[in-house]
Amino acid sequence: MAGELKQFVLYKDTAGEFRWTLYAANARKIADGSEGYKNHADCLAGIRLVVNAIPGIQVYDKTKDQWYNA
Repeated sequence: MAGELKQFVLYKDTAGEFRWTLYAANARKIADGSEGYKNHADCLAGIRLVVNAIPGIQVYDKTKDQWYNA
């Protein structure tokens, strides 16, 4: 499954909350967080809960224009 995944994107929604979306290598959205987070760190923690099973996947943080290795 890891070979099929491309990246997580972390972003702020219109309410100012942090959210994440997981995209496949073909750029299709395959998952997203079901809630917004008030804190950036909490959103990253939510992503980490998912990526524990997907070693080596990358996270793109649109709010900071920065890549993370999960």
